[in-house]
Amino acid sequence: MGFFYFLGRGRFYKHFFIVTVLSVTLLFLVLWSLDIFTRHGKVYLVPDFIGLSQQDLIDQGYDEYFDLDIVDSIYDKKAAPGSIIMQNPLPGSKVKQGRHIYLTSVAKSPGNVMMPNLKNLSLRQALVTLESVELVVGSLEYVDYFARNAVVEQRIGDEPIEPDTELMKGTVINLLVGIGEPMVKVPFPFLIAMKRDEVKRTLHFASLNVGNEFFLDTEDMEHAKVYKTKPKTMTDELLEPGQTVDVWYRSDEDFDFEEYLKKFEADTLTVDTIRQPLNL
Repeated sequence: MGFFYFLGRGRFYKHFFIVTVLSVTLLFLVLWSLDIFTRHGKVYLVPDFIGLSQQDLIDQGYDEYFDLDIVDSIYDKKAAPGSIIMQNPLPGSKVKQGRHIYLTSVAKSPGNVMMPNLKNLSLRQALVTLESVELVVGSLEYVDYFARNAVVEQRIGDEPIEPDTELMKGTVINLLVGIGEPMVKVPFPFLIAMKRDEVKRTLHFASLNVGNEFFLDTEDMEHAKVYKTKPKTMTDELLEPGQTVDVWYRSDEDFDFEEYLKKFEADTLTVDTIRQPLNL
């Protein structure tokens, strides 16, 4: 009636067989469930979603493989509103099905800001302030006012705009600026090989305005650089505050600006010295 007696009975082997089958079955079910849960061995390469919209991704069935999350939006005037501009994980990454793909899309509008109070600020302070809130400087109009380069009025078009008015980022703000007593003329800055945005900024900080713009061989702003100006580049002539400067552009893909700059080297200053960044 001991242990060996129990082993000799058929009931033991029957129970042993049942327990073994149940254990193997349970182990198989656990491993099978774990394999489904982790999608073992099934990985996908993350496609490049840049430039597509969220609806494009759904139409192409990517939502069946990934969990697509728009987590942020930023404004980019060069990209189509609603298009994907950044993604994480990056294209080509290996992920399992159902992985979260975090997307940043292009906002439909740049957002709003409050109009700062520029009155009585110096022109330089006003320009920096407008840049900081992503408002665009339009034209500088000089008027009779005792304080030279002090902002007299801020406008949208010809209409005054009050401080704390809510505006869309990128709104163009025109400035009325004091000419001072007596009027002091300003030197003409060196513009050759500058890009368009840099030209406008440089002229505004020099108390001047952009006049007519001509694109000789390109309208691609990424490659357009200043080829010539009117007044003539390197002129010794002093200009009146608010005077306009006409600018001609050429493509840096088709024209060798490095070689072109050599002809403008001054007797006492190199071109690099002339074009050093503005000290704000």
